[in-house]
Amino acid sequence: MKIALLQESHINADLEQQLAGLFRQLNADIKQINLKQVLDPENPICLVYCKDGNKVLGMALMCTYTVISGVKGWVEDVVVDVEHRGKGIGRKLMEKLVELGKDKGLTEILLFSADKRIEAINLYKSLGFKEKESRIYVLKTEALIKKD
Repeated sequence: MKIALLQESHINADLEQQLAGLFRQLNADIKQINLKQVLDPENPICLVYCKDGNKVLGMALMCTYTVISGVKGWVEDVVVDVEHRGKGIGRKLMEKLVELGKDKGLTEILLFSADKRIEAINLYKSLGFKEKESRIYVLKTEALIKKD
């Protein structure tokens, strides 16, 4: 089993299909975009994945950005295949993202987790993440499109 940072050269139809399947386990209602678009050099993102032989067991992503308050990372789409949960894969993926964040000199790494994801929340807390006293809000861009 290995944890790797996804490079564009790693992408093939099988890998893309497996990552799409993992993402559907996380949220089947969200439309996915093409992996090459995600890995566009203009898009500051790290996608790490766990692979055992030819099988992808999990993935996690972190985008990085710079604002007045510092250089930050935002973790998204952490998912481990349902058949392989509870084996420490999520921890290894998150540890890799934290390591990459430290290498990039990030001042903080943020993430959101739904209250019902108890195992994920316990993992994040065990890695040193603390709950912020704030709310997350969303505005879907479809709401901004004028209706004629």
